[in-house]
Order: sequence, then structure tokens, then C-alpha cells
Amino acid sequence: MISLAHAFGFSSEPFAQEVPLDKLFPLPGLDALLQRFDYALHTDLVTVITGEVGSGKSTSLRYAQSRLHPSQYRILSLIATTGTMLELLRQICLELGAPATLFSTARLFKTVRDALQDIRTTKQIPVLLIDEAHLMRLDVFAQLHTLTQFHFDSASLMPIVLSGQLSLIDRLLYHTSRPFASRIVGRSHLEALQFEHMRHYLAHHLSNAGAKPSLLSEEAVLAIHQSSGGLLRRANNLARGALLAAALEQCPTVTGEHVRIASTEIL
Repeated sequence: MISLAHAFGFSSEPFAQEVPLDKLFPLPGLDALLQRFDYALHTDLVTVITGEVGSGKSTSLRYAQSRLHPSQYRILSLIATTGTMLELLRQICLELGAPATLFSTARLFKTVRDALQDIRTTKQIPVLLIDEAHLMRLDVFAQLHTLTQFHFDSASLMPIVLSGQLSLIDRLLYHTSRPFASRIVGRSHLEALQFEHMRHYLAHHLSNAGAKPSLLSEEAVLAIHQSSGGLLRRANNLARGALLAAALEQCPTVTGEHVRIASTEIL
């Protein structure tokens, strides 16, 4: 089995899926995303993060969440499904450590709302983070706003952050989603990287692994950018595959041909 660390002297995996937060590449839209994220928390309302598959949504959400001190915030982090409101409430109950065995939506609503109010009395702010939110059903969006209403909608029990593909916006534009959508105070969209940002992104991850950016030739960087469309996950896969192809040939530099070979191995 070929070892990239042995072939190129890496100190760590250069394009790993799980990157330590202090070594993340600063995406061009990250600062604006963080500002909208913080504003939603400050106002107890909703912010939305969208982007194509592999554009860095989940990683950006993980970074934004990491900045919240546990003494001040209680994070409820979910991965959305195509299930009903009842199933979403059960997910929230599990995050809260509350009983999730009830089969009544009304009773689960009360369980969740009571738990949120208890958290508020401890001076903590509960924050609901839902990744892959484009999977949620329209009937869930139609009811979601009622979960956070307090004192006849004069206040909100918790801010909500939704992250998902661009189809999430389509779901929020349905008339049944309007009561919830009216609470959105910010929207961030993560764009695919332009060529110069992709060059810096690849160099950043090579540097994290103890390698020089020159390991990837100029034509390899261009090929990765073109073939990935500027999307990070595909760029990572192409870079790893191209490094493997170069290692198999015992070539000290990754070329455009190595990227082409890698592109035949991934979808």
C-alpha cells in the first residue's frame, strides 16, 4: 500500500476531511457568515447558510459553533432528515436530554419548550443548529416557528441556524413557510472558490502537512480548480488522488496528468 506520508514526507494528511479548527483555511465568505451568525444569536432569530455540495457549509458551521462558550450557550446540533415534525422534536429532545418516547406532537412541543425555558433560567442561550436543512419537509417549516414562540410571540426562546443546499431557499419561499421565514435576519451563501483562492487553499493544506506548495505544479492547480468547479470537497479528493498517482510513478511533482488520472476515479 502506498503511503503518501512516506512518499512525500508529510507530517499529517494534507487534505483530510476532519481538519483541526485552528488550521482551517479562511474562506472568502467566512467573515460575513460569522457576522450574520452572531447577529442571529444576539437577536434570538434565524440565519440561513447555503451552498453547493462540498462548498464548506458544514465546516463553516462547525467553526462558527466552536466560538460559543459552553457557559453561555447550549448547542443543540442536528442533522436534518425527511421526517415529520414529531421526529424533529424527538431529535431535539435527545439533544436536550429530555424524554423522547412520547407519540404526541403536542406533548413533545411542551417538553421541548419547557426544557428551553429551563435553560434560559440558568442564563444560558439555547441555539438550534440544523445541517442539511434542505431535506426538511414543508410541513415542518410550517410549524417550526411555533417551537420558539414565547409570550404570544413577544419573544423567542432560541435562535436557529439552518444550513443546506440552495433548494433550502425554495422551501422557505413557500407560503406555508412564511411565518418561519419572516424570522430570518441573515443569509450567507458560500460560493465556489475562484482560481487564486483555490491556489491559496491547496497551498494552505500542503503547508499544514509540512509540504511545500510547489509539490503541486501550476498545471495541476489549474486542473484541480477546473475539474472541481471550485468546490472544496471535490478539490480535496482530486488533490489526494493526484498525489497518489504521482507517488505510484515516484514523481516528485504532481502534474496535470496526475489530476486527470485522479478525475477518472471520482464522481
